[in-house]
Amino acid sequence: MAKGKVEIKFEISNELGVISEGSKGWNLEFNRIMWNGNDPKYDIRTWGPDHVRMGKGVTLTEDELRRLKELIDKEIQYLDEN
Repeated sequence: MAKGKVEIKFEISNELGVISEGSKGWNLEFNRIMWNGNDPKYDIRTWGPDHVRMGKGVTLTEDELRRLKELIDKEIQYLDEN
């Protein structure tokens, strides 16, 4: 059985920021996105300049985002102290 492409529907509800700018107009971005009509989640991934094409990424719930912030804060504190 041949597998076809699955259409993924998304709406960027809030463009939170560009983490880094890549070559050829692709950027690593942090956004809040509604995937397939579901509640928005936080998302880190590469996007083409027109937000039509995207790369692989990480999607987080609010709880996961808050936990990630705690971990990042701890790592930044470590880096600042060393």
